[in-house]
Formats: sequence, structure tokens, C-alpha cells
Amino acid sequence: MRVLLVYCHPVPESYAAALRDRTLGALKKAGHEVELLDLYAIGFDPIIRADEHRAYLNTCMENHPLPEHAKLLAWAEGLVFVYPTWWYGLPAMLKGWLDRVWTPGTTFNIPDGPGPITSMVSHIRKIGVVNTCGAPRWYSFLIGQPGRKTLLRGVRALCAKSCRTVWMAHYKMDQSTPESRAAFLDKVDQRFSRF
Repeated sequence: MRVLLVYCHPVPESYAAALRDRTLGALKKAGHEVELLDLYAIGFDPIIRADEHRAYLNTCMENHPLPEHAKLLAWAEGLVFVYPTWWYGLPAMLKGWLDRVWTPGTTFNIPDGPGPITSMVSHIRKIGVVNTCGAPRWYSFLIGQPGRKTLLRGVRALCAKSCRTVWMAHYKMDQSTPESRAAFLDKVDQRFSRF
């Protein structure tokens, strides 16, 4: 399977980087063809400027503001996101990537008249998420898990009807230990070796 791994963390030596590396290794070990998109390393700009927003509804592959990213989505059969949960949701840069790359005419079509939005990424059959969260699981659930809902409900709704999802979170990251972090890395390795 062709897998796009979208990684979002500013610190090269972070635990998130260890999660990225373990996930990447497990996917390759499973025989997947993987492209890594490191948003901070490439200096991704998450801000939609006025002219880009004005043209949003008329975006297509030919005039996409980020054609290389749109081509990666067209290529991918699976998506994996690795990031820290900040304020219970996605980091701003990752949210900006969704805002700027998942556009009409590239990932979905908006009908001229009445009717539903239709997908242009129904070739994506799997979505995986590996993240960290400072809060305990129960509190994240109480808040409503906005990051999880954005990716595994919102993004998934555009993918294949049979799209499978994987959610892995190291909760209580602020109180984690070397042992808890190592154990979670092992779980990630095991799970994504079967992705």
C-alpha cells in the first residue's frame, strides 16, 4: 500500500520524532511504500491568504496552491498522522495543512445545485493516528476529542466507504515515564507492522 505519513512537531529530538521513526519503520517493515511529509522540516505555511481563500471554491489540481501536496494525496492509499495533541486538538500547522490541501476540486466536489459533496479521495482505504496527549483518556473523552473527530470522522468521511482507522494515543504524557514511553513505542511498532 502507498502510505503518506504526515508528521507535525517542531522539535527534532522530541518523543513525537521517536513515534514518527517507529511508525515509519513499522510501515516499511510491513512492506508499504511510504512518503514522509514533515511539516516543520519543510517550513509549511499553514496560513490561508486572502487571494487563496477567494479562489478556494474554484480550486482544482491545475491551479492548486500546493500542487505537490495535492499530488501526494492523489498518490496515497493510506494516511498516517503523527503529532502531539495541543489544547485537545491538532497543532495549528497540521490544521492549516488540512485547510490548504484538502480543497474542493482536489479532495471533494461541491455540486452546482442541490446534492451532497462527493469524494475525490475514495482511493484512501486506511487512516492511522499516533499522538500524545497531556490529559488523561477520560478527560480527553469529556472534552470531546476534537483531534480524533477531525481526522477519524471528518477526513475519513471523504475516504473509501470501507476505510479502516487506527487511533493510538499516549495519554497523560505530562506524567509519562521512560517506561511508559518505551512501552507505547513498542505498541506503535506492533500495530503499524499490521497496518
